[in-house]
Amino acid sequence: MPDSLSSPDGGRAAPSTFGAPVSPQGVDAPLRRSAVFLVLVMNDGDEAARTVREVLADLDGLVRTVGFRDLANPVSCTVGIGSRVWTELTGRKQPAELHPFREIAGAAHTAVSTPGDLLFHIWSDRQDLCFELERLLLAALGSAVTTADEVSGFRYFDTRDLLGFVDGTANPVGPDLPASTLVGDEDPELAGGSYVVVQKYLHPLAAWQALTTEQQERIIGRTKADGVELDDAVEGQKSHKTLATITDEDGEHDILRDNMPFGRPGHGEFGTYFIGYSRHLWVIERMLERMFVGDPPGLHDRILDFSTPQTGTTFFVPPTTVLAALDAG
Repeated sequence: MPDSLSSPDGGRAAPSTFGAPVSPQGVDAPLRRSAVFLVLVMNDGDEAARTVREVLADLDGLVRTVGFRDLANPVSCTVGIGSRVWTELTGRKQPAELHPFREIAGAAHTAVSTPGDLLFHIWSDRQDLCFELERLLLAALGSAVTTADEVSGFRYFDTRDLLGFVDGTANPVGPDLPASTLVGDEDPELAGGSYVVVQKYLHPLAAWQALTTEQQERIIGRTKADGVELDDAVEGQKSHKTLATITDEDGEHDILRDNMPFGRPGHGEFGTYFIGYSRHLWVIERMLERMFVGDPPGLHDRILDFSTPQTGTTFFVPPTTVLAALDAG
């Protein structure tokens, strides 16, 4: 799939020290073994909005309640808020680029747009801690929300997706990480926030596994064993790696991917949950346009022949100061 806040040194945050649970909204938090991706729709009414504000304002408390069960294995949660409820919940103007996910229809494949007002990206090295934090969140939210989508993800071997390739090798690191993910002076009232797009993809694994390794590598644009980039196509059909790379006169624009595999083999369900954080929403949107429409148009990303999107939703991750300021008033 399309292959803060920020820690003080500008790189990926180090794991929390023993006895110090990780606070929410860590866009640059270290990759973990387990995650829950929970997308909710806020129900109508003042009482529902009041309940959601109370829960979001106390999110740090819920994280600490779960985190103190195992201080050596941090658990945390990043919250995104959708455009439909942003102003109602925060009392602030919309983030400059925030809008609902826009459907992208190519000749062969479509990036669908699906409902979602709240995203909870819960992560830990322990699946039970993710489960417990999700349980407490939903209990606190109660009838104020309806679940639109719920996926439990896991790290697969050496951070591979179910297609067998290492995922996230192009993620920014060091000072490039906050520069790529965190809003700055272009939207000063929300500086330190981040745009996030989520999509749930399903894979027909039998069809993918029928391809040779060389065919798979040409589609992805990297070697399968070690993730080394292959040369870009000079013309004609481009690889996933090339189509998912956005460049312009200002250079290359990176995003932070924290994708995770998920699946239920007994149901024949195998997938990748794409989650991308970006300073600019347009970067992810252009990436998806190149994949689904093609560059040139008509030559879509061939990974989509083996990856079907089931969802598509956009959110803005507010800085912790915005969450802390929410109340029932």
